[in-house]
Amino acid sequence: MTSDQWGQIKQDLLKTIGKNNFTNWIEPLELTAINDDVVTFKVPTTFQGNYVSRNFGELILFKVNGYAPSIRRIDFQVAANSSQKPQATVTNASETKKDTPSAAPARRLTDDVLSSAPLDERFTFDRFVVGKPNELAHAAAKRVAEGGPVTFNPLFLYGGVGLGKTHLMHAIAWELQAAQPELNVLYLSAEQFMYRFVQALRDRRMMDFKELFRSVDVLMVDDVQFIAGKDSTQEEFFHTFNALVDQNKQIVISADRAPGEIQNLEERIKSRLQCGLVVDLHPTDYELRLGILQSKADRFAEQYPSLEMADGVLEFLAHRISTNVRVLEGALTRLYAFASLVGHQITMELAQDCLADILRASERKVSIEEIQRHVSEHFNIRLSDMVGPKRVRTFARPRQIAMFLCKQLTSRSLPEIGRRFGGRDHTTVMHGVRRIEELSAQDGQLAEDLRILRRALEG
Repeated sequence: MTSDQWGQIKQDLLKTIGKNNFTNWIEPLELTAINDDVVTFKVPTTFQGNYVSRNFGELILFKVNGYAPSIRRIDFQVAANSSQKPQATVTNASETKKDTPSAAPARRLTDDVLSSAPLDERFTFDRFVVGKPNELAHAAAKRVAEGGPVTFNPLFLYGGVGLGKTHLMHAIAWELQAAQPELNVLYLSAEQFMYRFVQALRDRRMMDFKELFRSVDVLMVDDVQFIAGKDSTQEEFFHTFNALVDQNKQIVISADRAPGEIQNLEERIKSRLQCGLVVDLHPTDYELRLGILQSKADRFAEQYPSLEMADGVLEFLAHRISTNVRVLEGALTRLYAFASLVGHQITMELAQDCLADILRASERKVSIEEIQRHVSEHFNIRLSDMVGPKRVRTFARPRQIAMFLCKQLTSRSLPEIGRRFGGRDHTTVMHGVRRIEELSAQDGQLAEDLRILRRALEG
C-alpha cells in the first residue's frame, strides 16, 4: 500500500466517520512502515493509539485490505520522541494473538466485547430541541433510554436529512451507558454492520460474528437503507434481528424513509421493521427552527461574549432556512465566526451578506397562487372571494393569512403581493401581515392554522 492509497483511504474514512472524528483521530495518524503483512502508523500518544485501535481499528483494516489484501495486522506506535511506550495492535481475525512487550494483545473479531461506533458528545437529550414535528420521536427515544421493559421492538425512526435521527440514537446510547454501564449497547451504521459481516465471511468466522451480534443487550443500526440490495447482508441482518427480538433485547433502527418505502429491501425485513413503533420525524416548522437557533445562540453567547445579536436575526433565519437543521445550525455557526473575525456585531445586514449563498439555496419556490389556493381550501372559501372586494370577516381573515404567508414564504414585494390580491395597496398588505402577527400570539387556533398551512406549503 502506497502513501497515495493511504490518502484515498483517509478520504473514505472522512466520509464514513464525519469531520470531527476524522480531525481528532485519523488525521494525526502517520503511515510509517509496511512490512510483510503488517502496516504501522505513528500516533502522538498512547491514549490516541488505544482510542483509534478500539473505535476505528477494524474499519481502517477493512479499508486497507481493499488496496492490500495481504495486510493482516495494524500496529499503532507512539512517536519516537515520546516517553510513552508503543501500545496498540489491530489484527485480522485469522491472526493469532501475539504476546509482545511492545504491544497490547491483538484485538480480534472474536473478542468478547464488540466496540460501538464513536458517539458524538454533542448529541444528548439535553441538547435536543423538542417541537411538534419531533415530540413523538423524542418521547419514544426517552422511553427506550430508560432501559426498562421493552415495550416496542424495534423503535424505527425515519425522516429526511438533518431532522435529528442520529442525534436521538446517540442520545439513547449515552443515556443507557450512563445509567446502566453493564449493558452491552452497540451503535453502528448499516455500512459498518456490512463490512463486519464481509470480514467475518472472508475469514470464515461467521459463527463468531453471529455470537457477538446476538450477545448485545441493545442493538442500534443507523441508516438501514444502505443494506437494501445487499442480499447476503440482509439475510444476516434478518437473522440477527429475529434472534435479538426472541431474547427480548431492544433494537433501534433509523432510515431516511419508512420501512415500506425502502426499495430493494426484502419484504420479510420490511414486515419485521414495521412490527414495532415506527415514528416519522417531520420537517421542522418555524417554531422548532427558532427554538433550535435560540438554543445554539445561547451556547455561542458564552463562546463569543462580546458579540451581540440584533433583534429579528434569528427569526429571519428561521423563516428563510427550512431545508434541514444541519444547514440551519451551520448558517448560525458561520455567522458567529464571521462576525468575530471581522469584529462586527450581528445585524440583519451582516446576516444577509454573510449567508447570501445559503439564503439563495434555501429560497422557497412557493408561489402566491399556490398560497392563495391552499388558504382558500383550508377555510373552505372560493378563491374569487379571497381576492375579491368583500370585507366580511369570513373572507377578510383568510385573505390576511394568505398575505402573511406570501410575505413569509416568497421573495415578492408588498406592492406585488397587493396586486395579486385584487389590486390592493401595499399598505393594506402591511396591515394584514401585522394583524396576523398580533393575533397568532393570542389565538391558539389561528396559530395552529398557520402551522398546518406552512407545513403543507413547505412540504
